[in-house]
Amino acid sequence: MKPIAPAQHGPAQHNHAEILDLDAEVLAEHTAAITAWLPVNADPHAIVDLGCGTGAGTFALLDRFPGARVTAVDSSAEHLQRLQDKASERGLADRVHTVPADLDATWPDLGAPELVWASASMHHMADPEHALRQVRDLLAPGGLFAVVELAGFPRFLPDAAPEDRPGLEQRCHAASDGRHAGRLPHRGADWGEKLAVAGFEVAAERTITVEIGRSRAGAVGRYALSGLRRMRAAAADVLSAEDLAALDRLLDTDGADSILRRADLAVRTERTVWAARRAVTG
Repeated sequence: MKPIAPAQHGPAQHNHAEILDLDAEVLAEHTAAITAWLPVNADPHAIVDLGCGTGAGTFALLDRFPGARVTAVDSSAEHLQRLQDKASERGLADRVHTVPADLDATWPDLGAPELVWASASMHHMADPEHALRQVRDLLAPGGLFAVVELAGFPRFLPDAAPEDRPGLEQRCHAASDGRHAGRLPHRGADWGEKLAVAGFEVAAERTITVEIGRSRAGAVGRYALSGLRRMRAAAADVLSAEDLAALDRLLDTDGADSILRRADLAVRTERTVWAARRAVTG
């Protein structure tokens, strides 16, 4: 869910949208658990979803709070269009308002929401401290700000896989993380500390361990395929020739070693959520 970069077009953008849709499908129960846990004082009527992507958080929030309307904000026109199409298909178009915006630039008028949700979006911002202050100023009195972050992109393979190149996925992650370190310096930040500096009080914090296996085998396989394709594109010039060859065998959907044929796939990661309110001063 990427709220700051200019809208992209072509295969890379479509691939990102596909990953977001698969993420929503595979992690739906965990997202619902987070929305159920949120320590709201009362059910909100106005919600803002910052960096909404294709709508994973938006629709979870609409389900959790049936009397609410969500303003969904993202820089990608394709993501917002997908979200609008889903809202229409589900009969929820009147409860969703999409807003295109670069949240590292001038913020649009987002009203005075009782709940602001930012899932996997804060670390994409060039100046998250500015965004945190913006949220603090727009929240309604007593409103809640929920920041949700993954502990990196999920892992799918056992440590000993594949059999001819054990540890391949770990090396792919290390290569990808190294390439992204300069572009995403706030990934893995202590958002509790940043919230406090920006004038919030953290009301609650929770870390959820995610491990989703064969019960969602088809979706997990597609998620792994899409994610590893994206990782290959990011790290191809860093990985060894042997690792690239092994990765290509996994990504060959017609091959005997295709990742879609593996029965040992699982989605493994952690999600941490910080729920904060504007600090009382004076």
